[in-house]
Amino acid sequence: MGAFHAYDIRGIYNVDFDKTTAYKVGYFLPELLQADKVLVGRDCRVSSEEIHDFLVKGIMDAGADVYDIGLSTTPMVYFGTATHGFKASVQITASHNPREYNGMKVSRENALPVGLATGLGQIKQWIDEERPTPIQSKRGELYKMDIREDYLTFLRGFMGDLSPLKIAFDLSNGMATLFAHELFGGSPAYIFDEMDGTFPNHEPNPLVHDNVVALEELVRRMGADVGVIYDGDADRVMFVDELGHFIAPDLVIALLGHYFVEERGLKGIVLQDIRSSKAVGEYLAPMGMKIETWKVGRAHAALKLRELDGVWGGELAGHYYFRDFFYSDSGLLASLLVLRVVARMKQQGVTLSQLIGRIARYENSGEINYRVEDKQGAMDAVRAYFTASETPTASMDFDGYRVEFPEWWFNIRPSNTEPYLRFICEARSRALLDEKIAKVDEILKGRFGATR
Repeated sequence: MGAFHAYDIRGIYNVDFDKTTAYKVGYFLPELLQADKVLVGRDCRVSSEEIHDFLVKGIMDAGADVYDIGLSTTPMVYFGTATHGFKASVQITASHNPREYNGMKVSRENALPVGLATGLGQIKQWIDEERPTPIQSKRGELYKMDIREDYLTFLRGFMGDLSPLKIAFDLSNGMATLFAHELFGGSPAYIFDEMDGTFPNHEPNPLVHDNVVALEELVRRMGADVGVIYDGDADRVMFVDELGHFIAPDLVIALLGHYFVEERGLKGIVLQDIRSSKAVGEYLAPMGMKIETWKVGRAHAALKLRELDGVWGGELAGHYYFRDFFYSDSGLLASLLVLRVVARMKQQGVTLSQLIGRIARYENSGEINYRVEDKQGAMDAVRAYFTASETPTASMDFDGYRVEFPEWWFNIRPSNTEPYLRFICEARSRALLDEKIAKVDEILKGRFGATR
């Protein structure tokens, strides 16, 4: 049962989970969420159809009805869940993972995420206990449901005047292919825009630089103002500036202030994850926004943004959450908002790279992975060393540790599924950044036998 994780069910299909797991998830879900109907969507992966068939059979055998929307982006499932009053929904997807992976993202009423701590753990326990799955006397029914046009109409409500822009899109052969051409029209340049669950051109993970190279080259070749790339299920989006340089996704949290504050006149809370650049808060504070920091992952972020009634939020991984979208994340919605900001800035003579240059104020290490067995001991040692020699200006101890000092900060957090520590650091200068990374290397490699 290695497919059950903090945020979703995911793993190599027929290795970490199989069709029997899918059936049992379907069977137990109506009881878990007290739902008599379940919304189901799926991505284009080769294994998604089989998972779909067994998931649906499990739901129906448990006596609940299935409303099947077919091929969909993950945010489209969130949209359907919230707008049609479903108490339970499942998107079959492995998001950005390679082709051999698959999984299920489960939501409850109002598109709130169901993670290991909020329900998936109970399903895992029932499966591990081999709890019986008798077919109910009244099986559920299967209904086909079409919400595609409703979702398109919703997204178009956020469309600005993008006519000043030359845009390049990489659709990663994933689920963004369902909507991108209809939303953005024929003027932009598109690559890898045919749906193909084998992902023949690159893995659908824009955080891995190799997967963004083709878009960077396209932007430079055509002289585009901006490049846009989605992950496999289109809940994440990332951007390339007009110089062909990848933009750190956390900085886009700050960029969105130009839409929500300047165009909409909204004030309130913005949520960032514990890895986000300190520059985000420093850029948004003069706009009147208050930054809150929280744990990584949709299972945490969507719930926290709702609790705070935040205006928007984002993560280093390229998820962007919106009060306007049921406190959930949508790659297509995020790209619409970013592109309207870029278009407005271009009319003011400001390029995307110049705008990002105004936001970015630190040298950043990127996320560094250390393989180490004693993760807690190693984290404690790093925190203890630096807090003994400097006085922190802020300290957080959820989802690992984030410790801030006047000229630099770091976050060190454990992987949920692997023997890795993930370390990220920012400093006012490259020399200071290199010094801090070297010290962490010394502590982790010298005392804990860590490898990078």
